[in-house]
Amino acid sequence: MSTLCIVSCGKKKIWDKKPDAGPTKVRDVYTGQFAKKCIEYAEKFHPTSWYIISAKHGLLFPDEIVPGNYNVTCKNKSQRISIEELSKQVAEKGLDKFDRIVVLGGKCYVDIVKEVFRGKEIHAPLIDCRGIGEMMKKINEAVQKGIPL
Repeated sequence: MSTLCIVSCGKKKIWDKKPDAGPTKVRDVYTGQFAKKCIEYAEKFHPTSWYIISAKHGLLFPDEIVPGNYNVTCKNKSQRISIEELSKQVAEKGLDKFDRIVVLGGKCYVDIVKEVFRGKEIHAPLIDCRGIGEMMKKINEAVQKGIPL
């Protein structure tokens, strides 16, 4: 069974500290502790099959370039990327070949992934956590023990 790991984007971005950073690889854009921890998890357990889901840009491979700063959240349906556009990206990027999707993020991103990857096995190991602290603890333990969630 082939697995794809999708990491949710974060509010804190490289341009918050370095406004002149310019276009930046996705893996370096999100600088918040949660996003960094999720990326660490994805790189450890899914080194060749992980993407970040950006509310503005959609599904981005770690080495794709984000042109500049933005502030679009998952919950803002009028500004975020549409389900139709995400579905188009899934087909264009060949992500529909994966049987199982692991989503590291909150309910909003899990719901979007479920809609875009209909018919696929969706695993959302953080969905029952009561907050970001509990999510971080779960991810930390998995990384330290070398056991995926």
